[in-house]
Amino acid sequence: MKHPVPMPNSVSNFDFAEEFRQRTKAFALRIMKLVDRLPSAPSCRAAGLQLVRAGTSIAANYRAACRARSEREFNAKLHIALEEADETVLWLELLSEGGHLPAGRIDDLLTEAKAIMSVLGKAEKTARDKVRRASNTGN
Repeated sequence: MKHPVPMPNSVSNFDFAEEFRQRTKAFALRIMKLVDRLPSAPSCRAAGLQLVRAGTSIAANYRAACRARSEREFNAKLHIALEEADETVLWLELLSEGGHLPAGRIDDLLTEAKAIMSVLGKAEKTARDKVRRASNTGN
């Protein structure tokens, strides 16, 4: 019985990147739906606009990172996506703790936002370490 030939890292990285693109896009759509259902109070409208901007920006900046023309551009876009994910967590917490949403209504979104932050943080660290290793070897 032949064992399958392992896929090169670039293929598995491509698969991960595509899955994560879809994941961040699905998250953005969920954020948009939540914002559309927020109460009409001025504070909710203001927070909702910030939330939809930050929550959709994660997907946009991750996609831009995947199309980056250089490692420097990749790292910059990845960092922006991470910052936007962190900001998304803030707006979700403010809406929840401000009493604008029933307790538990955003728990899944908050968990997903934190998971996305974790993935982006690890990816950013890996990319940064790769650049450092390359500069230390003179490549």
